[in-house]
Amino acid sequence: MKHREVFKNISRLVFVKIPLAFVGVTFLWVLLLKWIPVYYTPLMAIRSVEYRNDEKFHTYKRWQPLEKISSNMVMAVMAGEDNRFADHHGFDWVELKKAIKEKKSGKRVRGASTISQQTAKNVFLWPGKSLFRKALEAYFTLLIELVWGKERIMEVYLNVAEMGKGIYGAEAAAERIFQTRASKLTVHQSSLIAASLPNPITRRAEKPTKYHRKRAADIRRLMNNLERPEWLMR
Repeated sequence: MKHREVFKNISRLVFVKIPLAFVGVTFLWVLLLKWIPVYYTPLMAIRSVEYRNDEKFHTYKRWQPLEKISSNMVMAVMAGEDNRFADHHGFDWVELKKAIKEKKSGKRVRGASTISQQTAKNVFLWPGKSLFRKALEAYFTLLIELVWGKERIMEVYLNVAEMGKGIYGAEAAAERIFQTRASKLTVHQSSLIAASLPNPITRRAEKPTKYHRKRAADIRRLMNNLERPEWLMR
C-alpha cells in the first residue's frame, strides 16, 4: 500500500501539480508582458556570449511603442515574413503545407514560421530545432495570440527582432543603419531591413547585395498588395 501511495503522489506531482504550476506561471508571465516592455531576451544573452571576444560588439536596443514605429516597417515585415499575419491564429497552415510538400519532394524547404511564432521564440525561448523547444514555441504562440492580440504581438516583435549584429528592434535599426528614427523609416529603408530578417548577421541592410536588393524590391511590391490591418489605421 505504501508503494502504491508513493507512486500515486509522484504521479500527481508529475502529471498534475507541475503542469498546472507551469501553466499558471507562464500565463502570468505573458499577461504581465502585455503591458510591460520587453527589454532583454534570451537571444541577446546568447549573442553577447558568442561575441564576448569581439571588442567592437555592442547590444543596441531602444523600446518604442507601436505608434512611434513607421507603418512602413509594419507592412514590410508582414510582406517579408508573414503575409497572413492579420488573419491567422498564430500558425500559417497554408505555408506549413507548402513547406511539408517541398520537404517531401527534396526541394529547399522554405521558412513557415509566423511573426507570432518568431515573437514567442524571441521573448520566451532560445534558438533550436528540437521537438521540445518547438512544442514550447507552439504553446507560447497560442498564449500570446490569446492574451496579447495582433497589435501587441507586432509591437513586441518590432522591438525585439534581431535586425543586425547586436541590433534589436526597429528603433535601434533605424538609428544604427540609417541614422534616423523608427517613426521616419521610409518604404525603401523598411524593405531593406525586412529583407535582412532571415539572417540579419550576414544580410546587412546598409550594404545590400544584388540578391538583397531584389528581395527588398519584392517586399515593396507585396506591401502594395497587402491590406492594412484595422489596428494600424487607428
